[in-house]
Amino acid sequence: MKKLAQGLYHAPKQSDFGPLPPADDQVVQSFLRDSDFLLFSPSAFNAVGVGTTQLYNSTWVYNRKRHGIFRLGNRDFDFRVKPRFPKKLSPEFLFVDLLNNLDELAEDGELVLGQARKKMPSFDADRLRRAIERYANAATRKILREWSGG
Repeated sequence: MKKLAQGLYHAPKQSDFGPLPPADDQVVQSFLRDSDFLLFSPSAFNAVGVGTTQLYNSTWVYNRKRHGIFRLGNRDFDFRVKPRFPKKLSPEFLFVDLLNNLDELAEDGELVLGQARKKMPSFDADRLRRAIERYANAATRKILREWSGG
């Protein structure tokens, strides 16, 4: 047994190269004692196609219980309490969440906003509208309203 955090243990499986670390989702689920969370790296924003290129050595956990950075095993997880989040990542959610968190990212905000405005019409309009309604903060809603002319 290996201790990951206070009250959190892992029985590592063996490989030819030594003990295997636990899967991140298993660690987070045990820590939260809940399966209602979304686990991802801010590097996923690079897939949106708006010019973000940074690689991040952090893992964000959207959940409804815990807030703060917790070290579980040898990894730091940035837990963020959110009222709503999807079960899995979608391009539309990533687009909205990128705009929600733009000030936290190591990117040129003005450049990313310009690229995001050009990229916006390429998304499925209904899916993007639903993502905005469900997940956008007030500042993101304002920006997107201005871009759509409403």
